[in-house]
Amino acid sequence: MEDNKSFSYKVKDELLSKINSTQKADACLMGILAFCNVLSDKEIIYLTEHKNAADFFVSNCARICDDENAVTVSVTGKKDDSVLYRLEIEDENDRLDLLNYFRMDSSRRLTPDDLPKAKLYPQLIAGIFISCGSINDPEKTYHLEFVMPDIQLCNDFGLLLLENYNILAKQTERKNSQVVYIKESEAIIDLLNVMGATNSAFELIDVKIMKDMRNRINRAVNCDNANIERTLKAAEKQVIDIELIDETVGIDSLPETLQEIARVRYENPDISLKELGALLIPPISRSGVNHRLVRLSEIAEKIRNGKY
Repeated sequence: MEDNKSFSYKVKDELLSKINSTQKADACLMGILAFCNVLSDKEIIYLTEHKNAADFFVSNCARICDDENAVTVSVTGKKDDSVLYRLEIEDENDRLDLLNYFRMDSSRRLTPDDLPKAKLYPQLIAGIFISCGSINDPEKTYHLEFVMPDIQLCNDFGLLLLENYNILAKQTERKNSQVVYIKESEAIIDLLNVMGATNSAFELIDVKIMKDMRNRINRAVNCDNANIERTLKAAEKQVIDIELIDETVGIDSLPETLQEIARVRYENPDISLKELGALLIPPISRSGVNHRLVRLSEIAEKIRNGKY
């Protein structure tokens, strides 16, 4: 769910507000189409909860197809009060016009010959984010991801980011979908700036500064407290275990609950188990956090002993 107050929703609003030319609109729409829900000469369907994204899709498809009714829009209310827009290109000629305009087919490949000029890559990536991307509230955790229909698109997109912007994204599989994700705050800030979401990038930087400051204050206040010292030592051991797991079998090989606690602990090495539990989605108790960290420790020990 992506309500209109979420950080992710605001990022998409900002990206769309920066589309101020036909060339940029074309590159952005290409990104949306290449990663939309269904794309072929038989059917084109794009689902979104973002009102401005739906309006952008409708107006620019109409422009390219020279048909103001090119997109059929269906609106469905959801239990959480959000709205889902179903956007479909029903007419075969309109579908072919779009596919031919972007030299695109159902394979959706991002081949260099078919991409726009490199100067328009930011708008292309923005369109991909608008189509299938999301970003968590940075107050809770640093996480940006793209949910994609197949592994080849993941590979193409990952290479595009790495070769042009030196941004390394990771991949995993989730419920029959391929996910490209970034957990490092600096890389997320870089990607937001690349796409043109500079205000959102500054907001994330401010959050990061405040979180770092709180961590430093907590360390200073509690440096003489023996219990806190033991907590820090335990956390240090947990971070070492997490790094070992990531360097050997990979964090992504773990169950999702252990992946989540590993990443949140790694990003917050100085806070208590109770505070860790409050950062998870949904939050869990101190004992629940401890149970997951113990499981990570057991896995790390098995790796050290060659039994995992």
